[in-house]
Amino acid sequence: MILNDVHVGIQPRKARKRVGRGPGSGHGKTSGRGHKGFFSRSGSSRRRGFQGGQMPLFRRVAKRGFNNNQFAADVAVVNVGELNEAFETGAEITPEILVSKGLVRSKFDELKVLGDGELSKKFRIAAHRFSASAEQKIAAAGGEIQRIAVGVV
Repeated sequence: MILNDVHVGIQPRKARKRVGRGPGSGHGKTSGRGHKGFFSRSGSSRRRGFQGGQMPLFRRVAKRGFNNNQFAADVAVVNVGELNEAFETGAEITPEILVSKGLVRSKFDELKVLGDGELSKKFRIAAHRFSASAEQKIAAAGGEIQRIAVGVV
């Protein structure tokens, strides 16, 4: 390796190749696609897992077992430290309020409150689940816990 040649030819903002702009460009007529055939057409691309006509690995390997993850509940989490920063003392916190404030962004089936961070304010928190440390911190701050039935958001 020659150190003073390492960065030669590197362009941080390289312009895209403009094809189909006449014979003088070197990329005219067939625009680098060759003549005829599947890959000369628009919209041509191999599907994922295609192995040139050979039996694909996915079909060669035996499938066994079952996975229940697709039926598992999507659980959104929020920490008591985040609640302490986002809300005033005495606030009533529900999953809808957390979504509107942007503390929980994804779609979820259940909401769980975790105990990370410090809690110095008194809240009334409604959620599906609470960690043991979150329950202790909420009770220590004089707050109240309300468990929501599973399946209700």
